[in-house]
Amino acid sequence: MKNYLPLIGFSLLTSLFIYVFYRTEKTIVNQLVIRLFSKESWQHWKTIVNEALPLRETIVYSLPEGLWVFCITLTSRFFRLSVFGYRIDVALVPILLAVTMEICQLLHLGNGRFDPMDLLIAALFWWVAYVFADTTEEKRELRLRRDFNSLSCMFFYGIVYLAHVIK
Repeated sequence: MKNYLPLIGFSLLTSLFIYVFYRTEKTIVNQLVIRLFSKESWQHWKTIVNEALPLRETIVYSLPEGLWVFCITLTSRFFRLSVFGYRIDVALVPILLAVTMEICQLLHLGNGRFDPMDLLIAALFWWVAYVFADTTEEKRELRLRRDFNSLSCMFFYGIVYLAHVIK
């Protein structure tokens, strides 16, 4: 997995950039940025970035989820879970989470709005990571361990919380 760290880092930084400068102040990550600096400073820089680099809605609202699915699929490719005697490929979890979140939005069970483009982009990024990631290593059981791969995998799952919108 360490081979993928530069790609994962770039993808997550791209998502962070989009969230900080193009998304609502009500996301948890933007609340953290506002507390670190100030609301005025954040709004000032957000305006400058938006004027200098306008982005399409698809990039602002769909790409970050696709990049997250891509990153977590790359880190999940090395693990499996045993549930009720069945072995589950952990790399299937990111696409299942993305689909579940969109279905919840469609049924108005969560924040946000349903967008088929989100599903398409998440599926595309999942497929790229799932098909092209090198998986010559045997998959290990995902458990709370103090090794780099396990901790990285669980950390990247936790990052999705930072995108949560506070009402």
